[in-house]
Amino acid sequence: MRIHLPVTGVNSFGHRVSGALLFLTIPIFIYDFGLSIKDAAGFNSLLADFTTLPYKLLFTVLAWAIGHHLLAGIRFLLHEIEIGSSLPASKIISWFVNISGVVIFILVAGRIWL
Repeated sequence: MRIHLPVTGVNSFGHRVSGALLFLTIPIFIYDFGLSIKDAAGFNSLLADFTTLPYKLLFTVLAWAIGHHLLAGIRFLLHEIEIGSSLPASKIISWFVNISGVVIFILVAGRIWL
């Protein structure tokens, strides 16, 4: 059994996954923000945490999630006002969104890991 999604379906699925990832990381960011404004020691502790493997992995994945979610969201908003809503245009824009999300992921991963 094999499921074959068209590029527009992959784009839609990625939009949902990226939105869920962004939503689920809200508590982490609230905790980190509270730690950063608590005092100088908390801020320095948070800076030290950013160099650990879990934070690097988290921010690398979130780079893709933010980029893809933003671009796919713009695509869906344009689709609502019938810009690029024909099937050929929708496929081209979906390819652009998917490839751009990967490019953003690679650029941010290079910045984080190198």
